Amino acid sequence: MDQSTSPHASEREETQAERVPERASRSKMTRLLLAAPALVVLITFLFWYDTWFGRPLNGQQMTAALSGETSPRETQHALTLLSERIEEGDPAARRWYPQVVALAQNKAAELRLMAAWVMGQDDTSAEFHRTLRGMLSDEDPMVRWNVALALVRFRDASGEPQLRVMLEPYLLRAPASGAIHFLLKPRKKVTRDAPVAQLLEGKEKMLVMSPLAGTVGKWEVQEGARVAAGEAIASLRPGNRQVWEALRGLFLIGGQADLAEVLSYAKGRPGYDTGVREQARFTADAIERREGKSKPAPLAAQDSARR
Repeated sequence: MDQSTSPHASEREETQAERVPERASRSKMTRLLLAAPALVVLITFLFWYDTWFGRPLNGQQMTAALSGETSPRETQHALTLLSERIEEGDPAARRWYPQVVALAQNKAAELRLMAAWVMGQDDTSAEFHRTLRGMLSDEDPMVRWNVALALVRFRDASGEPQLRVMLEPYLLRAPASGAIHFLLKPRKKVTRDAPVAQLLEGKEKMLVMSPLAGTVGKWEVQEGARVAAGEAIASLRPGNRQVWEALRGLFLIGGQADLAEVLSYAKGRPGYDTGVREQARFTADAIERREGKSKPAPLAAQDSARR
């Protein structure tokens, strides 16, 4: 019998024919599996490159980013680079000052906050100084506090009341009426823009966000209670960084009205590190000297306040 026409030969040919697309499929799958890690690396790099604030921008890109019409991330990137150029004493940085001033009126609080920070880098600019003073009434507390810190660089004490507020517990208020459901218990840490509670009004739900990083102090109302818009629902204790920055500012411009709060940190408060306690002591000494008591300023405190 001719093998080419035998049943066994026919079966072998069919088996081989079936294996060809199977091998091709496995080869294709292998190539895809090998390509996947490279693709992941590429995507990761592109994301990192797009969000890394160290990525350089040319003049045209800086102007476009500072227009406030690009993504907030891109604008923040440009503001970071501009701040570095100001600190390096680059006179060309002044070409973007009008755009920074315009960002002080931007609807995004994060951009207003960063604009205030950048304006604090050049204490020779009358335009920046004037704009910062006008921002002390900003609706966002973090913006007001950054404005107060920036004004210290101008040796301007008009933001001193805001620096004192930075040391005190912050009363979180309900943005609308409804039944309160807390998402964080007292003594739990909270970051800026993180939810602390939820308001329930019928089928409507609204998150109540923290404007600062710190710790939940206590609930001002009972869980499940009905609250009105504007009613205090919880107190938030400021974080270490916020307290330390406020104390540094008050080292230079603080007065008698700030002394009691500063001394309470100097004695040591639970939850705050030794750096806060040390800076509080330096600040208390500086305030007492300005109030007429002769007490030499520790050099470490002077260096700390100037940084």
